[in-house]
Amino acid sequence: MSEEGRFTIHLEQQEDYEINVRFDWEQAADLLMDEAPPLGRAAGPNASRLLAAAAANCMSASLLYCLAKNDPPADSLRAQATCTLVRTADKRLRVGGLKVRLIVDDKLVSAERFNRCKDLFEDFCIVSASIRQGIPIEVSVEDEKGRLLHQSD
Repeated sequence: MSEEGRFTIHLEQQEDYEINVRFDWEQAADLLMDEAPPLGRAAGPNASRLLAAAAANCMSASLLYCLAKNDPPADSLRAQATCTLVRTADKRLRVGGLKVRLIVDDKLVSAERFNRCKDLFEDFCIVSASIRQGIPIEVSVEDEKGRLLHQSD
């Protein structure tokens, strides 16, 4: 479950706002992202939907790992992620909050470690713990020759 270090994923615009995401794992399928209308056609999830999915997935995996380590029972957990979008004072749309709901079956609730894990698992979720603290993001824009055109502060 450890992912120490660094990884790189590659994104390439297909047409309009459709972006193909190629992951660093050969066995992982590419993912098509898109924006909602009127910009895109919603042919795939947009970034805020993936952020919500990432938080819910990470929470799910953390709870399952705490409860069952390497052998979690199949079909024992479901999750819902609700993302609230808000406008800033200057009318920019932002993720205002995420609500993750984990629904566990009796196999997990009756697990020997459940009471301990329910108080620990959130702290081990890489994604949600990072989001909660704020993640620094460096951004650069380069041309195809590698010339730096913009770099964030």
